[in-house]
Amino acid sequence: MASPSNPLRAPLEAGGGSVARMNSSGPPNDSSGRSDYVRVCARRCFPRPPFGFGRSALLLASLTPCRVLLCVCVIRHLRLGGKQMDPLPNPTPLASKLRNTLVRYHSIGDSEWRVAKKTKDATVWRKPSEEFSGYLYKAQGVVEDVTNRIVDHIRPGPYRLDWDSLMTSMDIMETFEENCCVMRYTTAGQLWNIIAPREFVDFSYTTNYEDGLLTCGISLDYGEVRPNFVRGFNHPCGWFCVPLKDSPGHSLLTGYIQTELRGMLPQSAVDTAMSSTLANFYSDLKKALKA
Repeated sequence: MASPSNPLRAPLEAGGGSVARMNSSGPPNDSSGRSDYVRVCARRCFPRPPFGFGRSALLLASLTPCRVLLCVCVIRHLRLGGKQMDPLPNPTPLASKLRNTLVRYHSIGDSEWRVAKKTKDATVWRKPSEEFSGYLYKAQGVVEDVTNRIVDHIRPGPYRLDWDSLMTSMDIMETFEENCCVMRYTTAGQLWNIIAPREFVDFSYTTNYEDGLLTCGISLDYGEVRPNFVRGFNHPCGWFCVPLKDSPGHSLLTGYIQTELRGMLPQSAVDTAMSSTLANFYSDLKKALKA
């Protein structure tokens, strides 16, 4: 087993040649040893070496040990598409932009929406998303309860995990203010596991809207992806909850969701899952509020 302090040591010791001159303190000082070290490092970074790597190894063999490792890391970074995890955002401008985006969605005329699913608890519509190649979904239904209690069951906190059948875990990674945080959550597989379990890291923000509340969020490229999960991405999404004027004990709950599940999925499976998931969301929420 490779040493924790030098994970390349065990593969190097099995490699033969000038490997005997390499020890746990790092690559050897002679050029022949460095050449072997570069090749082994490259094999660790690339399951299948990229075209022309042999020539690159000869060039890297003339570099100092620190530069060798730096070059290998750079090459691996480029092989992965040059993408790095984003740092945590400044919450104030992000929250303002997110709120404005959701308010704009909320003002889209009825003629632009097409019904995707209708149940006794909610109606789900959809339209092409401006953010990605999928759909922006709108869900709406009347819920028998006051706005504050409904939103407390939807936003990150102690209630959501208890009743949301799709959600399997939730962790608050960072708290900026009482109404603003970064959370990581996982979802169960869907459609007989055709859609594998997903993981999301979302910026979440809750604020006042008219006589009620708006809780909204957007995904961040932040943190390492857990094993056995596919990292999904929520484009701007949120829930408006306002009291009904003629029935104060009831609230109108309207949601806007545009989730990019990612992975190799047929679009028809994604569309079926999203419509059904949103309809079930209302029925599960109503049961939780009555419990």
